[in-house]
Amino acid sequence: MRLSVRLCLAALAIYAAAALFGEVQYRVARFRDVTPAYNVVDTSARYQPPSAAHWLGTDNLGRDVGLRLIQGARIAFHVGIMTSLIAIPLGVVLGLLGGYFGGRVDSVVVWLCATVASMPGLLFILAISMVVGQGLLGIYMGIGFTTWVGVCRTIRAEVMKHADRAYVQAARTLGYSHARIMFRHILPNVAHIILIQFSIRFPAAVSTEVFISFLGIGVEGEPSWGIMINNARLRLWQGVWWEMTFTTLAIFTLVLAFNQLADYLRDRLDPALRSER
Repeated sequence: MRLSVRLCLAALAIYAAAALFGEVQYRVARFRDVTPAYNVVDTSARYQPPSAAHWLGTDNLGRDVGLRLIQGARIAFHVGIMTSLIAIPLGVVLGLLGGYFGGRVDSVVVWLCATVASMPGLLFILAISMVVGQGLLGIYMGIGFTTWVGVCRTIRAEVMKHADRAYVQAARTLGYSHARIMFRHILPNVAHIILIQFSIRFPAAVSTEVFISFLGIGVEGEPSWGIMINNARLRLWQGVWWEMTFTTLAIFTLVLAFNQLADYLRDRLDPALRSER
């Protein structure tokens, strides 16, 4: 395993640990019905640069930037995982149906993909968020129901390659049902694509959530990275650089780690690339 991949895995493990710590902190505060530490206002500690008391400094309300970054990681993992649980199964099922059956079923799947892909993605996400309501649920549904097209197209193309192979023909000859052939025979052979798609979709979903929250239509009352960037940009002219710097660095590192991991998984799992080696 390359050193860069090991570093990426270590970075992702740190992010996951931070997200888990943030989840515990959030749940405990809700259970005790108290203001979480990352939302406690202390006007006497406003605009403090990084120090021993506050490693990453404080914001305009005296809130600890480090604690708020941890909560941002919690929200990022929520968004990345939940939207993937919506988009990937939807894309996989439609891709299996279209690639396996072909004909009219495939035409319907292609039409659905073309229809969703033709819609402005951001506006569609904002529309769903407005209907469902601001907050994480609207973000989950908005991103999840608008980003399954790429997964569907990739799975469909791969299933079309497998549909006429010998092991599928043998299964048909033995009288196996279509569902069994698709989910017990073909799906395991395209599972590597699902893993690669997850590693690609996760950072894309996080970036989308950051942008939506930056516009003020995402999470409410919680320190999303997009909200932190929106607040920090107003104070750069005052020399308060640490909130913007550390938040941007956190997003950059997470996206970079997932992108490197996606490249590694593709190199290791893609049969075409393995045969070339």
